[in-house]
Amino acid sequence: MVTIKDVAKMAGVSIATVSRTLAEPDKVSEKTRKKVMEAVETSGYVANTLARNFRRRRSNMVVVLVPDIANPFFSNIIQGIERVASRHQYRILLGDTQGEQEREQAYADLVSQRQADGVICLGRNIPFRYRKGRKTLDPDWPPFAMACEYHGEIPVPTVCIDNVAAARDAVNHLLELGHQRIAYVNGPSESPLCEDRLQGYEQALREAGLTVEPALIKQGDFTLASGYDCTAALLASANPPTALFCANDEMAIGAMQACHAAGLSLPGDMSVVGFDDIGFAAYTHPRLTTVHQPRNRIGEQVMTMMLAMLAGNTPADSRIVLPHELVVRESSAARG
Repeated sequence: MVTIKDVAKMAGVSIATVSRTLAEPDKVSEKTRKKVMEAVETSGYVANTLARNFRRRRSNMVVVLVPDIANPFFSNIIQGIERVASRHQYRILLGDTQGEQEREQAYADLVSQRQADGVICLGRNIPFRYRKGRKTLDPDWPPFAMACEYHGEIPVPTVCIDNVAAARDAVNHLLELGHQRIAYVNGPSESPLCEDRLQGYEQALREAGLTVEPALIKQGDFTLASGYDCTAALLASANPPTALFCANDEMAIGAMQACHAAGLSLPGDMSVVGFDDIGFAAYTHPRLTTVHQPRNRIGEQVMTMMLAMLAGNTPADSRIVLPHELVVRESSAARG
């Protein structure tokens, strides 16, 4: 049976160097890492990771809580998390929580059971008890970070974009095209990022000297169906909008279907702008104008942040804000 001593001899390094390379590859030089990994592959050495992790009280597993795994928005974020995790010999366990507290708690409990080392949350809920108004994280919490969503009351380490500015850019785009009756379909009201997007929508209108009309604001839930239903209600009003901004692409796609069903042409009769730039956005008819979130980078950054916390380091920035981009396609055009 090949031992770590044999690997060290083949690579021409110490046993400690082999151990360090396998446990923390980023802490050795590329030249050394290459020699050790070649020796591992040639010899067929398999480290006893279970025993090593037991001694270190580590599982090398991070739980990723996903509100709805069927939502295509999350796929690229998960890819980014997985890419960085794999590079550092970590695995991720996806928890499809459907926003249910019991599910979230069950997955979070894996840390206290030493089956996972930390938790990354892609939703708005925190699966640990906390006191409102607390300015620092509870010292009893395990390593915990959020991506895209953030918590409005506790400074949880977070990676996101500036949702206020992104929504303002989307609405300004429609204003520059000559639209003044611009409706907004928001996501869940309890979500801080949805409140930010609503704020950006209202800011853009007020800066343009327009009045914010409550009748032009509808409450959706990020689903295709809610985008369709909210848009149908807007189109049935006595004074319908000429443009529509939706808080995510799924609702925007649902909105486009409602417009088609009402016999409207896009963008001739109605301009539509979404948010997120999911893969489907470039394949709708017409192709959807939307706000692009760098979802791969968000995933990579939040996992990098998690690795720092697992190493006992406090992130230099509790919130990392990445740049967004307005991607203009054919679903928006000058008012006819």
